[in-house]
Amino acid sequence: MSSLSPQSFTAITDLFHRISGIRLTEAKRALVQSRLQKLAADSGESDLNVFVQKMVRGQLSEDMLVSVVDKLTTNETYFFREPAHFEDLARRAGAHRATGGAGGAGEFLVWSGASSSGEEAYSIAMVLADKLGTAPWTIHGTDLSTTVVDSARQGLYPMERARDTSKDYLRRFCLRGEGPYEGQLLIMKELRARVKFQCANLMQPLPALPLFDVIFLRNVLIYFDASAKRAIVERVIERLKPGGVLYPGHAESLAALDLPLKAIAPAIYQHA
Repeated sequence: MSSLSPQSFTAITDLFHRISGIRLTEAKRALVQSRLQKLAADSGESDLNVFVQKMVRGQLSEDMLVSVVDKLTTNETYFFREPAHFEDLARRAGAHRATGGAGGAGEFLVWSGASSSGEEAYSIAMVLADKLGTAPWTIHGTDLSTTVVDSARQGLYPMERARDTSKDYLRRFCLRGEGPYEGQLLIMKELRARVKFQCANLMQPLPALPLFDVIFLRNVLIYFDASAKRAIVERVIERLKPGGVLYPGHAESLAALDLPLKAIAPAIYQHA
């Protein structure tokens, strides 16, 4: 298999940027090359640069284009990443229950806006199951990649990704794999039923979604330029209830975006 030429790297990253809004830099060249090589081989093309040119010229199938987007979307994550957000979520869920839950405050709704393979959404589910129990609550998870959305719906993970999950939560909300599933965990069916996953491109009009009490939009804005970042956050907070909170990643400041958001704690913003 040939190496990816500078021209082909520019062509494929430009195409990916037009589709997703995400700009892959030169530092991602090795990642791009390695992830495209198998797709090229599977398509019967031994020259990676020819494969890229066919892709850019629209000579390959729509399914192959979807596969390329899936492959170039970074999806590595784990349960309870950036724990301060889950601590804040637990406090808010507890306060929601104290106000009456179903009888007073209604259903508690959370959106995992870049849910990847589902670890974030199921971490949220464990917190809400703990704090709200059988009261009405639902989580919506969206991601650009069809592959990881399908994986998230299964709720099956390597045990290593639960390294920051409490033993109590593992006991209550997860099943330990045995036999061919040794070293894996499965999110319990009752929790999986509370999480709805679907594909969504944050750079395009969003699917029909309710208004949320809490939105997680973490470690995704770093891939966009300032104008795209503002457009995404503006679109996302249209689905945030007045007084609801938005959690970006701790390395993602929203202060310069001039949007109706008020910083109330590190990486926690409230809809003004």
